[in-house]
Amino acid sequence: MKYPLILKITSGGQPQSWLTVHQAAQHLTAGRVSWSFGETDIVLKGGFNKKGSQSSLVIPAILASRSDYARIAQSIPLTRHNLFARDRYTCMYCGDIFPERILTIDHIIPTSRGGHHTWTNTCASCMACNQRKAAQTPEEAGMALLSVPYTPNRYEYMYLRNRAILADQMDYLSKGFRNFVA
Repeated sequence: MKYPLILKITSGGQPQSWLTVHQAAQHLTAGRVSWSFGETDIVLKGGFNKKGSQSSLVIPAILASRSDYARIAQSIPLTRHNLFARDRYTCMYCGDIFPERILTIDHIIPTSRGGHHTWTNTCASCMACNQRKAAQTPEEAGMALLSVPYTPNRYEYMYLRNRAILADQMDYLSKGFRNFVA
């Protein structure tokens, strides 16, 4: 059976990571959870005791770690996977959706012209659009960006890392999303 991932947060409420149901069960049974919440519970069934009762463990959708001493990186790593997830595997020039292996990273201001490898200067691009743009800016190439590149925050990053999110997890994470509508 395929279970959804469990959202692990710090005791201060910052999203930390995604756990498998079995990792979450280990956290619960080891006493590493200070509090939990969520309307969606996953019930793991265990073995039977001598009286014939089956053991079970209820796993909430969101767990707060008792020991959140581990530092949470405040900056989100700019990787191919994270960038393509941010752009929803969509070429930011032609609007077509592609598998990750076919997409390329485009530097909006080319690195050969002083552009940096940052979230706000990179976007997903198909090979054809990236070759057409070449070492030009989008304006010089006559190509418009379909969306403005941004640096995801921790809440947005956690959403990008797991698109199969339970409703209560989405409700929790979306409170940290920024509104980019002008």
